[in-house]
Amino acid sequence: MAIPSFIEGYGEVRPFTTAFAAPLDAVRTGARIRSQRPGQSKVLPSIREAILACGLKDGATVSFHHHLRNGDDVLRAVMHEIAALGLRDIRVAASSLFPVHAPLVAHIRSGVVTGIVSNYITGPVAEAITAGALPNPAVLQTHGGRARAIEAGELTIDVAFVAAPAADVYGNLNGIDGPSACGPLGYPMVDARHADRVVAITDTLSPHPLTSIDIAQDLVDYVVPVDSIGDASKIVSGTTRVTEDPVGLAIAVLAARVIDASGLLVDGFSFQTGAGGISLAVAQDVAVIMRDKGVIGSFAAGGVHAGIVAMFRQGLFRTLFDVQCFDLSAVASYREDRGHMAMSASLYANPASKGALVNHLDCMVMGAAEVDIGFNVNVTAVNGGTIIGGSGGHADTAAGAKLALVTTRLAAGGAPKIVDAVECVTTPGETIDVVVTEAGVAVNPRRADLRERLAAAGMPLVEITRLRDLASRQTRAQARPRIDPQARIVAVVEYRDGTVIDVIRQRGGK
Repeated sequence: MAIPSFIEGYGEVRPFTTAFAAPLDAVRTGARIRSQRPGQSKVLPSIREAILACGLKDGATVSFHHHLRNGDDVLRAVMHEIAALGLRDIRVAASSLFPVHAPLVAHIRSGVVTGIVSNYITGPVAEAITAGALPNPAVLQTHGGRARAIEAGELTIDVAFVAAPAADVYGNLNGIDGPSACGPLGYPMVDARHADRVVAITDTLSPHPLTSIDIAQDLVDYVVPVDSIGDASKIVSGTTRVTEDPVGLAIAVLAARVIDASGLLVDGFSFQTGAGGISLAVAQDVAVIMRDKGVIGSFAAGGVHAGIVAMFRQGLFRTLFDVQCFDLSAVASYREDRGHMAMSASLYANPASKGALVNHLDCMVMGAAEVDIGFNVNVTAVNGGTIIGGSGGHADTAAGAKLALVTTRLAAGGAPKIVDAVECVTTPGETIDVVVTEAGVAVNPRRADLRERLAAAGMPLVEITRLRDLASRQTRAQARPRIDPQARIVAVVEYRDGTVIDVIRQRGGK
């Protein structure tokens, strides 16, 4: 579907062309410099006092991060006070939004919130955007794209609110102490360095100084102690558990064999999995192969989970680079294990940086809602415009890894997952190398070298069109909900370089 050159509420569109169209060249912006006088306290008695001290006004942009995932309570608390103060036309720049952030819907409907920028949205907020409740199109970025936009000054943040599991009275913050420990604070590291004002909200306030620091005192304006910033037990969600489905487990075994046959699984191997159940299962099978072959990897990266921690503690990787923890085992490892290191979202995946870690990945394993015969992947919207998530690091890691591997069943929920054309392009097919299903392995025609290797290893190779046909046969022929090309655009999907790769139009309405 054609993308307009101008989108109301978004502006002029830079259309996506290719994943590596041109080198990115921008000036890194910085926060306003403010002095702190000796003896001046940063601790304020309430969130409301912090908002007033920051001078927040109508039309401002406020940012949040998602390390507590579905257990976060800071966004709700802050937006409640913003609404109570009568502020309106606020843009919320949250690294991700989950069902727990449902109270944001009321602020959208009342006019307090008129814009949202995020990397991943699910739950009631996604449903409200899908229905057209948000006055301006939501902007869906990648993890690296968000960091790039903030550093380049394209996404300006007036106040960054940091959910800090631990803070000292002078503004040093970490994610390993206190009842809400969530691991490294990789996303707000970027916000804190570039926002005009930074407010830390904590349920564990300590004397100065903290002995472990993720975000340092020179970046933080105010500290607000509260009873609770959320429930760390809800960091783990249904999408961050290893699959128990026999078909999914069989796909994982096959994917691990593909990785082994690729020739990359040697000493120095670097690895990441996504948060999907099959992707997480692949890590277990790769661990078995690494032990059998005596391979010691250089690093595993990304959102770290128990499976990756187990591999690290078994000596299969020398280092972990962690932007966020997917479970409490990873939180404990970040607290206890030397070599388990924090990284910012910029270090992780910023395509405009001098050294994004994704560029050194040998293999990335990720999931998909849909894959088409051009190897384009959709993890953003289905069923005629229903928002189901977003890229997160999907497009970033696919662009950087030597082997970008997608694992998926042929069909799910009565619908095919291998299709002629995905409804919404999240990750361009030129950056996907192989798709692994229960019916075999499809290799991107761009990777003739990989196909030769896999064929020599006896992998069950099939054409992507064959997988499409098999997926169609497994499901009853159902017409997709029609997308009106004239319907209002409710979300703009940006590629990691800030170009627009797709749009989402309002389902069933103008």
